[in-house]
Amino acid sequence: MNNIKRIKVGMASCGLAAGAQEIYDILSADLGDKLEGTGCIGMCFREPLVEIEFTDGRNLTIGDVDPERARLLAEKLTTEIPEEWIIYDTASKEFAKQPYFSKQHKIALRNSGIINPESIEEYLEKDGYEGLKKALKMPGDDLCQLILDSGLRGRGGAGFPTGLKWKFARRSQNDQKYIICNADEGDPGAFMDRSLLEGDPHAVLEGMVIGGCAIGATMGYIYVRAEYPLAIERLEKALIQAREKGFIGKNIFGSGFDFDLEIKKGAGAFVCGEETALMHSIEGDRGMPTLKPPFPAESGLWGKPSNINNVETLANIPWIVFHGPEKYAAIGTEDSKGTKVFALTGKVKYSGTVEVPMGSTLREIIFDISGGIKNDKQFKAVQIGGPSGGCLPESLLDTVVEYKALNATGAIMGSGGMVVMDEETCMVDVAKYFLNFTVEESCGKCTFCRIGTRRMYEILDRITRGEGKMSDLDELEKLGHQVKNGSLCGLGQTAPNPVITSLKYFRDEYVAHIEGKKCPAGVCKELILFTIDEEKCTGCTLCARNCPVDAISGEVKKLHLIDQEACIKCGKCYDVCRFDAVIKE
Repeated sequence: MNNIKRIKVGMASCGLAAGAQEIYDILSADLGDKLEGTGCIGMCFREPLVEIEFTDGRNLTIGDVDPERARLLAEKLTTEIPEEWIIYDTASKEFAKQPYFSKQHKIALRNSGIINPESIEEYLEKDGYEGLKKALKMPGDDLCQLILDSGLRGRGGAGFPTGLKWKFARRSQNDQKYIICNADEGDPGAFMDRSLLEGDPHAVLEGMVIGGCAIGATMGYIYVRAEYPLAIERLEKALIQAREKGFIGKNIFGSGFDFDLEIKKGAGAFVCGEETALMHSIEGDRGMPTLKPPFPAESGLWGKPSNINNVETLANIPWIVFHGPEKYAAIGTEDSKGTKVFALTGKVKYSGTVEVPMGSTLREIIFDISGGIKNDKQFKAVQIGGPSGGCLPESLLDTVVEYKALNATGAIMGSGGMVVMDEETCMVDVAKYFLNFTVEESCGKCTFCRIGTRRMYEILDRITRGEGKMSDLDELEKLGHQVKNGSLCGLGQTAPNPVITSLKYFRDEYVAHIEGKKCPAGVCKELILFTIDEEKCTGCTLCARNCPVDAISGEVKKLHLIDQEACIKCGKCYDVCRFDAVIKE
């Protein structure tokens, strides 16, 4: 084992959920001095992951490590590791050519899964805080211009130019300014910010200190939801380490610049992702949005000029300052520079986080990088942009990932959640799911958001129960536009997007529910009919024995029947039948 430099176990939330702690404990018995934890490298679909770094520079990554394999691995480190265990080998050119690796470009995620997130020394080895050292020597105006020249736009959803946002805050004259990190990630299926905070907390801290230096802020807040305990724990450790090293505190590196940070835990209200609601929550008030202007750059937290950026935006900042704006601006498209992190989930084969250059297509992300659809089923749609995003069909898979192109489809970039759906997904049910989410998460301040989204949900619910009317489709579109135009904040303004886009691209499914009283995907229970084929039924009684409500009757070796009034449409009979005798219509 003299040729082994170190062994890393993925200890982010995804890895721990898959059993990484047990793997770590098993390996530590023999390899404790060379073993350490790391963040998520993106391959959530293969957790628990173990990476072996050799002294000659070679790296091996092993996936799906269970306790038995962990014990065998400790033994085989002195010999050859079985090839079938290995999912990535830097010594093999074939591995490097895999689209999952070759089509990504990691800047925000540059250290996640690479370094020990609880070690500032390892962050420093990766040029950590070099961007801050450079920034401290620059005038604030020049620093703002540098970020503007890079083309970086806010990765929280709206895509506003980050450098311009910083300039507005810098121009505001006041005795106190604040910089805030929005880590209140609440989109269903989104885990980009969590992965970043768990895998590379110092990158976010460094980005905040640079931002404070640029706008003249001396205090920062990281607003992170309390449901992210591991992210909070690693942020707290990183804060202590950064203070001890002098990267945060008084007179940083003799520059005369003072800056401190505090972590604020959010209670999980989705509306607190909106910047004014977030600031009210930090102040101790109820998280509700307020009308702009004034904008936060003029009057934000406690009435002082404030700048808010999300986690991914801030993680890019140190890299841009250290390497220069030109290098970042050379990546992406004319409208959208740099890279974007996405959380891939749903019916995709390789779920996890990916970071791609702007200008990549949805097809490349879903099929090349993430392996396509599970069980090789037919792709139906991708919901991009979180609950406020749009549902896009197969015909739009060649849409490029950039702000203008995605907005033109009716979807939005959002913070980076991407939910992939297959042929067995009902688009009416999907729209209902996301509307229910926004109904529950609305703060209730705006009438159109509070009542309009609920009326939309009620219409969708009727349609999925087979009680819809064709006039409901016009009503949904009318209400959708009224909610968008009559709501104060981004939650209400974008809440109707899943409905509007699914109506635009999957209208035939709505019509089938209303006119045919059928759910083409077989999802909406009230529209499903289970029957038994008399020619295929062998009378094995398996269906009857598994029915939870005793809705199936029949004797052994004789035809069985389903009582339609008693049937609860659970589908258990359909799942257990070995002879395809149960028909689902």
